[in-house]
Amino acid sequence: MIKRILLLLALAVFAVGNSQILEPVKWKTSIEKISDIEYNLISSASIESGWHLYSQNVPEDGPIPTTFIFDDANGAFKFVGNTSEDEGHIVDDPVFQMKIKFFEKSAVFIQKVELIGDVKTVNGFVEFMVCDDRRCLPPTEVELVFNINGTVNNSGNNSDEVGIADNDAVNHMLYGMTPKDVTLVAGNIEEKKSLWSIFGLGFLGGLLALLTPCVFPMIPLTVSFFTKKGGQNKGSGVGKALLYGFFILLVYLILSIPFHLLDSVNPDILNEISTNVWLNVIFFLVFMFFAFSFFGYYELTLPSSWTNKTTQGENAGGIIGIFFMALTLAIVSFSCTGPILGSLLAGSLTADGGAWQLTAGMAGFGVSLGLPFALFAMFPNMMNALPKSGGWLNTTKVVLGFLELALAFKFLSNADLVKHWGLLKIEPFLIIWIIIFAGLALYLFGKIKFPHDSPLKKLSFSRIAGGVLVAAFAIYLASGFRVNEDTNTFTPLTLLSGLAPPVGYSWFYPSTSTNNLKTFKDLKEGIAYAKQVNKPIMIDFTGHACVNCRKMEEHIWPLEKIDNYLRNEYVLISLYVDDKKDLPSDEQVEVTRVNGGKRLLDNYGHKWANFQTQFFKSNSQPYYVLLNSDGTKVLNEPVGYTPDEADYARFLEQGLEVYKQN
Repeated sequence: MIKRILLLLALAVFAVGNSQILEPVKWKTSIEKISDIEYNLISSASIESGWHLYSQNVPEDGPIPTTFIFDDANGAFKFVGNTSEDEGHIVDDPVFQMKIKFFEKSAVFIQKVELIGDVKTVNGFVEFMVCDDRRCLPPTEVELVFNINGTVNNSGNNSDEVGIADNDAVNHMLYGMTPKDVTLVAGNIEEKKSLWSIFGLGFLGGLLALLTPCVFPMIPLTVSFFTKKGGQNKGSGVGKALLYGFFILLVYLILSIPFHLLDSVNPDILNEISTNVWLNVIFFLVFMFFAFSFFGYYELTLPSSWTNKTTQGENAGGIIGIFFMALTLAIVSFSCTGPILGSLLAGSLTADGGAWQLTAGMAGFGVSLGLPFALFAMFPNMMNALPKSGGWLNTTKVVLGFLELALAFKFLSNADLVKHWGLLKIEPFLIIWIIIFAGLALYLFGKIKFPHDSPLKKLSFSRIAGGVLVAAFAIYLASGFRVNEDTNTFTPLTLLSGLAPPVGYSWFYPSTSTNNLKTFKDLKEGIAYAKQVNKPIMIDFTGHACVNCRKMEEHIWPLEKIDNYLRNEYVLISLYVDDKKDLPSDEQVEVTRVNGGKRLLDNYGHKWANFQTQFFKSNSQPYYVLLNSDGTKVLNEPVGYTPDEADYARFLEQGLEVYKQN
């Protein structure tokens, strides 16, 4: 999915991409006859891959258990024992801090009954909760019908229901409006971040690669080969050099093709991969490996057979030979370009644009790397201005090694935040980064040496200036330990936004609340207040057992920029879709489900879950919707779990600007 450029495109994505109701569990009922009066009522759950269904028995303060209710009001049968279930999986959940049993792929529940009277069918329903690695769905009720004659029944999708509820009347009564009253507002706000910004980052990465000892010495040699080769005029040599530069770009574009194939299978797959804890741990290990390679302790090389085959291809001559020359450059320079490309890959996987952002970054990298060969072939005299190869090339590699080392801990921090390991809270993270950049400053001042460093006779101006800047940055990092008296947390550092853990994720000054934000738990009350103060609304669809909801509230909302929006610019309405408190009797009504069938709303969780599905065609949490002050206009594309501060702030800022425009 290409990252949206205009808000209008975002609204279209909202209408198509977010209008889906997730139903990862399908139920089927059957009967097993034991004797003339004894039967087993069998409820079989088919669970989509990646989702898990919780057991009937979970500890207190855990997730919502699976519960079966059977209608025996006529006394026509009696239960024999309790409902049994499969063995399932018992795990030590790191978030709930308890052992929890759940089922994957399938589950079977059996209730034995003894018939007393004439019974043809047994009716009931099951209430259950399912989660995957990123979200939980609110508790769902599905009707179950057991035919004593043994007919299998696919429950939960009854299309022959009679007496369909008047949803418009119910919605007016419960929420004061209907889905038709809610419209989208189109604004002319552009995304500040586009594919061009990713192209620019890739271009910068290519420039850094040019300054490494694997690439820089090859520029004059390759240009000389094209411009001074016997038997050809200068124009022909320039043309071949331009073709060589183009093929360098083409090689790096080809590298992004597999990620487009992944995107075509599932548009969200790159984002799903990027939020995986163990992938972030792997990135941490890979970046550590890259860093020590840049330090000179070992070299990263691709198999020599690859180089031999591409070198043989160069002998083909013509266009094919030039292509193989470009491919050979990409292979032999891998020890320097590989870590930079790895950083580009990791950054693209953690961004919303997925494969297209990776392609844009690869394009920038290829243009930057290939452009000098073409330029110097057209203007050979420019090569006289190039600095001579020397120890400064290895210095560039070592500096990049320190940067790779710092970024490695950023990925470990991502995994730590998701899993709540408590390893890299704000204090150890800042200390590690201070040590890394203090080490870089000492290296630039000549106090630390690495294996391939040349003897340093005197410090150049560039090394002194670089050392001073890096030392100043290390001091800036240390300023992150200042305590903000207003929030009783460490002071967030603007330059580390999105890199360091939230300041509330702390050993000494933990943030135990959402900064005492004024929050409404009732929709109508919140809308009335928003009208009074003339502010836009943020509806927060959440849940008491929603893990990702807690992550957003604990790690993103307390951040200074986000807190300012929520405290001063928006009216916050939090609606809990798993709230078991009973509704007033006059609000306990039957409604038509979005996907067919009916359901009875008998508690507040049902009420708010129905509101989310009826009005916004979504049933996952967390889910954030920005509305105007009377709740009738959606200001921009709603979002779900958004752990990146910059992305979430951009979401809030967009909505505010659209509200002011209208």
